Amino acid sequence: MNKEEFIEELKKININPTEKQLNQLDSYYKLLVEWNKKINLTRIIEEEEVYLKHFYDSLTINKVIDLNKVKTMCDVGTGAGFPGIVIKIIFPNIKTTLVDSLQKRVNYLNEVIKELKLNDIKAIHVRGEDYKETFDLVTSRAVANIEKLVKYTMHLVKKDGTFIGMKGNIDEELTQNVRKEIEKKYIIEKIEYFELPKEQSKRSLIIIKNK
Repeated sequence: MNKEEFIEELKKININPTEKQLNQLDSYYKLLVEWNKKINLTRIIEEEEVYLKHFYDSLTINKVIDLNKVKTMCDVGTGAGFPGIVIKIIFPNIKTTLVDSLQKRVNYLNEVIKELKLNDIKAIHVRGEDYKETFDLVTSRAVANIEKLVKYTMHLVKKDGTFIGMKGNIDEELTQNVRKEIEKKYIIEKIEYFELPKEQSKRSLIIIKNK
């Protein structure tokens, strides 16, 4: 996905990035490639692949929640900053917390935050299940199966807040028993299925509400 295609696809999900935001994403990409030589952040480093599988994919969350209206967000197991940093760049209104269990990655995230001059965002070295705070929106992308993920994240979701799990194909994980267990405490509001443009790989977003 080249940058023109990226911009066009974002328009379809109600996102119109500014020149400044596009420049920040460009700088972010360069930092990702540079740091990836030192620590293992991602296997995907080719620019057009990063724009599709990391940047665009991170922003697909806007399909199911209006990110303009979110005040606080926590990205659990953020890794290289997906989706947290990408969302923060495009929706600077969101006060963002990035959580990761590896100190080296947190050092990298803090460098990205500093270089891109992002405000109201912090990266914390902690496991999701050990962190104590609550947010309007909690998200996690490619971290664990949904059964485990709920245990790692739902205590961070405010009452009436939302957790959105970003998955490939959720159906393999969300068996009848797993669904039943989750619904004892929470509400599975919706599952949004779609395909990534260009390569048509399957994606799903599971939206779980904290009652």
